[in-house]
Amino acid sequence: MSNRNNQADKQAARERLRAERERQAKKDRLRRQLIVGGAIVGVLAIAGGIGVAVANMGGDAKAASGPLVKPANTSGAKGTEIIVGKPDAKNTLDFFEDPRCTYCAAFEQTVGATVEKDIKAGKYKASYYLGTFLDGNLPGTGSKNALSALGASLNVSPDAFLKYKYALYSKEFHPDERGPDKFADDRYLIKVANTIPALKGNVAFQKAVKDGTYDRWGLEVSNTFNSDEDVKSTPTIRLNGTVLGPDSLQGEDAPFSVATFNSAVDKKLKK
Repeated sequence: MSNRNNQADKQAARERLRAERERQAKKDRLRRQLIVGGAIVGVLAIAGGIGVAVANMGGDAKAASGPLVKPANTSGAKGTEIIVGKPDAKNTLDFFEDPRCTYCAAFEQTVGATVEKDIKAGKYKASYYLGTFLDGNLPGTGSKNALSALGASLNVSPDAFLKYKYALYSKEFHPDERGPDKFADDRYLIKVANTIPALKGNVAFQKAVKDGTYDRWGLEVSNTFNSDEDVKSTPTIRLNGTVLGPDSLQGEDAPFSVATFNSAVDKKLKK
């Protein structure tokens, strides 16, 4: 009896060790996406300036030195505040995403329609913080290019912005991180936009994408994303200043079911 108990204790210890190793490995994966991004933020904090951001994040000096054109439907000194929803909504839900982020795409494909419905119902207004750190981790400049195009859609209307963002993250159009950087191609971004009624054949939108009208603005938005200390991985979701989770609503552990998302949000809503 004693021997059997001893063997059972050893087996239980091994299982606890295995579970701990798996838990740690999962946490490591969560943070791997922003390892480079975090290092970049550290450099920016020391050196400062958008030119340094471009040098470290793979952007070009032309965009950094170009004119800052703020899209309509933004606020803040540099137009980096992207708030969509009813102004009198009591709650604000912050979303931190990168256009090329696979986990962000998975989240949007599952919960994006619910978010759009809740915004329209006034359950909360949404504040979007968009980053481009994956351009530093992967070949290409698709995150910055997509962010600039999102600025062009926001200039059309907040609804066009939401629908375009949702389309970019869709199963049909979101590129695999390991594959070609499709978002770096303006023609591809316009192709996706042509699935949105407000953007289909929209000459002004297409010109803004091709000309890079909002390239500089995109860099400023990305800098705002980088400066937020709450972000450990993407997507990160923050309600009324409090990160939900903290880990359960970040990265690969983001709420990939509508029920999980609603439960997490409803617990923290101001009534």
